[in-house]
Amino acid sequence: MISQTVNCKINLGLNIIRKRADGYHDLQTVFYPVDTFTDTLTLEPDARDFVFVCNSAQDLGAQEDNLCVKAFRLLQRDYGIHGVRLALDKHIPTGAGLGGGSADAAFTLKLLAQHFHLPVNTPTLKQYAAQLGSDVPFFIDNTPVYATGRGEIMTPVELDLSMYDIRIVKPEVSVSTREAYAGVHPHESDLNFANVVRNVPAHEWKNYLYNDFEESVFKIHPQIAEIKQQFYEQGALYAAMSGSGSAVFGIFPK
Repeated sequence: MISQTVNCKINLGLNIIRKRADGYHDLQTVFYPVDTFTDTLTLEPDARDFVFVCNSAQDLGAQEDNLCVKAFRLLQRDYGIHGVRLALDKHIPTGAGLGGGSADAAFTLKLLAQHFHLPVNTPTLKQYAAQLGSDVPFFIDNTPVYATGRGEIMTPVELDLSMYDIRIVKPEVSVSTREAYAGVHPHESDLNFANVVRNVPAHEWKNYLYNDFEESVFKIHPQIAEIKQQFYEQGALYAAMSGSGSAVFGIFPK
């Protein structure tokens, strides 16, 4: 049996640059891994072909639509793997902009590769991850990156926030990706967010970084804006909605 703790991520800034001809959007953001919320994946042998069990207080939809199941099917297609039971203990909130589903998928790929001793290296795992979602490859390396394109072009960023306390609040409301994009106004920024997080002190990020989803999402769900304001009132150096929301994070001095 193999167990793995699965972390989530936050977005340090999110600029929607333009809508593309294929319907996706070009963007820039910095993904940063955090363990404020975590899931647990457990893999063990099973006499049956494949069993997926999810323990969650959240409605995750049909099992075959789960990214963990899709990750297994990808590797089964190419390597013929079978005979495992995969259990997911789910605590990372959904509809929060924290990448929980993407993280579960990436860690499933890594667990399966380890369990079955598959002849796959990191670039190959990232290729499989990219078939599951734009930000899934991020969790293969699970280190800070500057993401561009639709989020799939990732460049490593030297960034360590371990000296800070990162707090996250997920209100009861959730924000769908479609809802978030419906109100956004694409524009190209003069700032490169990777340069900001590398060269500007964290207590000044609020003067440079922004999340383009906040303007429209805050109008629909003012309680999300209130959380951000409360973080600043409590002494946060920087606070923002993560991704398309609805979770809000605050970076505080320890």
